[in-house]
Amino acid sequence: MSKEIGITAKRSDNFSDWYVQVVIKAGLADYSAVKGFIILRPYGYAIWERIQKYVNYHLKKTGHENAYFPVLIPESLLSKEAEHFAGFVPEVFWVTHAGNNKLGDRLATRPTSETIAYASFGKWIRSWRDLPLLLNFWNSVLRAEIKATRPFIRTSEFLWQEGHTVHATKEETDAEVMMIAKMYRKLMEEVLAIPVQVGYKSDKEKFVGAVYTITLEGMMPDGKALQMGTSHNLGQNFSKPFEIKFLGKDSQEHFAWQASWGISWRLIGATVMAHGDDKGLVLPPRIAPIQCVIVTIFYKEADRDRILSKAKEVFAVLSAKKIRAFIDDREQYTPGWKFNEWEMKGVPLRIEIGPRDVEKGQITVVRRDTSEKFAVKIDSAASEIKKILVQIQNNLHGRALKLSESKTKTAKSYGELKSYVEVDAGFVKSPWCGRRECEAQVKEETGADIRLIPLEEEKLSAKCLVCGQDAKHTAYFARAY
Repeated sequence: MSKEIGITAKRSDNFSDWYVQVVIKAGLADYSAVKGFIILRPYGYAIWERIQKYVNYHLKKTGHENAYFPVLIPESLLSKEAEHFAGFVPEVFWVTHAGNNKLGDRLATRPTSETIAYASFGKWIRSWRDLPLLLNFWNSVLRAEIKATRPFIRTSEFLWQEGHTVHATKEETDAEVMMIAKMYRKLMEEVLAIPVQVGYKSDKEKFVGAVYTITLEGMMPDGKALQMGTSHNLGQNFSKPFEIKFLGKDSQEHFAWQASWGISWRLIGATVMAHGDDKGLVLPPRIAPIQCVIVTIFYKEADRDRILSKAKEVFAVLSAKKIRAFIDDREQYTPGWKFNEWEMKGVPLRIEIGPRDVEKGQITVVRRDTSEKFAVKIDSAASEIKKILVQIQNNLHGRALKLSESKTKTAKSYGELKSYVEVDAGFVKSPWCGRRECEAQVKEETGADIRLIPLEEEKLSAKCLVCGQDAKHTAYFARAY
């Protein structure tokens, strides 16, 4: 990657190189000394904290509580749910020694928390009075993604949120799964300004051990889909091997029903891809750690104090209205250098304050999304800036929605399906018979898999485009990250 300060790759020419440059040069993350692992820098962590804040607020409103489980899981415990764990075995990091002493039972570093958590759930739950159990974990998981890593999108360790809940009935579990999917959708569309398609995973693509999986899929500018979150109904597939049972109101013993769900720092990568441009990152105001950067401009030392004083005044006014602002009064950099840096870091609004602005009782405001520049009176700065931030948020969502719609096609023949995937990329809607053989054939011949089956069925045709048999579903095919 180029050592130059600015972004040297164009998004339209080399999307992959452009993406990595933005992540690194905007100060979101950096590569670590261990292959496949990245460092989350303060600016990137600040975005993650805002995601955490949103999710925590909505989860706690609905009675969920945060908890934490160990990162190491005994191999003997993992074998209790062999089918589920078998899917993770190729990616597991194993701890085999404690100091120089070999362990009798290997320890897996957490690829996900089902087994370690559910062993405890079986001890804690005795009666219907203990239900529902609504827990959420903020932690990291480790999976050996050594070959094809990409910061935030696919790494060997990543930060995520994983929810694990226990219920008395299937109906309660279904309601939990849908409630979480709706909450995730609001986070993605209203905070990250990324429109998503929501639907069921096919049986082949669903989470191992789940009865069904609901997925939220975003469409990136390069035509690839990105799975941004999932919510699973696990049925009784885990409660039986882990003996999570309860005494019901009917005085009979029942196996519990369970749900699990999660999002990861992949959402940061999605935000970079969905909104960034050739200058760098473009952050939606609702997720931006800094919504307005105030840059002081003076060329005479005599102007310094009065301009900085005015900047502090504007900062105080904005902060009082809960607008996240920052004053850049560094004297070792020119204003132009600062402008470029903050554009690369994606701050939604830049506020310039120079001698003329002070004389006129105004500030100069520049939008990151459109580069529009205009003057705003200091007396009305807070109210005007609040309006502009809303406009930026809506504009970014509108642009992303337009892109997603333009990259969603409906195939009328198998040849058209293949052509759309290979030439136009994006989502390709197609009638599908539901058979794995047809799903596998599309994957083998195009590289696209079924990203989702819509929650509400869309009737496109009576026949599957692959085999000609009766269609059972409309499937959204796409190549994906």
